[in-house]
Amino acid sequence: MKEVLALFFKWLQSLSALAENSKSVHSSVAKLAYFLYFKNYRLFCAFILHDLHTKKNILFIINPISGGKGKVRIPDFIDKYLDKNKFSPNFVFSEYVGHAAELADEAANKNFDIIVAAGGDGTINEVATQVLKHQKILGILPLGSGNGLARFLHIPKNMRQAIQVINQFKIDRIDSATFNEKSFFNLAGMGFDAHLSAVFSKDKKRGLSGYLKLGIREIFNYKSQQYTLNIDGVEYTRKAFAITVANSSQYGNDVYIAPGASVKDGLLDVCIIKPFPIVKLPLLSYVMLRGKAETSDMIEIIKGKQIEIKREKEGAVHIDGEPLQMDAEIKVIVHPGSLQVIVP
Repeated sequence: MKEVLALFFKWLQSLSALAENSKSVHSSVAKLAYFLYFKNYRLFCAFILHDLHTKKNILFIINPISGGKGKVRIPDFIDKYLDKNKFSPNFVFSEYVGHAAELADEAANKNFDIIVAAGGDGTINEVATQVLKHQKILGILPLGSGNGLARFLHIPKNMRQAIQVINQFKIDRIDSATFNEKSFFNLAGMGFDAHLSAVFSKDKKRGLSGYLKLGIREIFNYKSQQYTLNIDGVEYTRKAFAITVANSSQYGNDVYIAPGASVKDGLLDVCIIKPFPIVKLPLLSYVMLRGKAETSDMIEIIKGKQIEIKREKEGAVHIDGEPLQMDAEIKVIVHPGSLQVIVP
């Protein structure tokens, strides 16, 4: 689109120049060009042409421990594959939980046009929250162990290909949501998922294998809880192993908890995993890996825009996989089309 606009304004400029240099303006097209370019929109055209050729400031915020591998070579990939004709790149490493949010907030105030989260869903959440606040543009380099949102958006795991997505600079708007006023973009929830996230955050071993080992250990001792839900004015009482509120469709690693969810439908999918005997765990895993969760009698999915959840007591929740402690009552609201993000 930008290339088309550039050609149009250059054509308009050349016609108007011919019209200005001739003693009489014979061509009606040249007359129109002269009128548009010189009489009313000359400054506007100059501004557009300048904007089309100005490099955009882009900051890469890199989480060095996402997914369990060092990320010190990421700047080399950026330097090698990023289109320097379009972007003026900078990068910085986050050093602790919450640091990516601080860096993104600072970058937005320094007039960076695009802020890229290079990490997992937790890093993306921190950066995207600030991008949303300042109405900037989010880019994603998926470096985590799950990469739920990136997978939904079809952003490649391959680093070179992911940078090429940024080079193409196609921008879309997606929904965000708040979980007691905390923004999330992929999934948020409570129950076993939140309990496991809290335990996993304290473990030194990162990556998928460490997560699975902890999950197998913790599932034998976890007890389901009673919940009261109000979804768009309709009340439900459920005993649940876990409740996940889904903006997109999966936890990550192609494990689909809400196959019908979309970040562009203005809705959230409330996924209730019912209590189940441990012998059915392989079946539960199978239906989620196959993207068939909505067909299972172990999972109930209800769509809505405004959700209130009351549980037995305060405790752990997860926001895009990152553990937090929250009150017994949770209010969830979707915000349609609120986040600008670079997509394939």
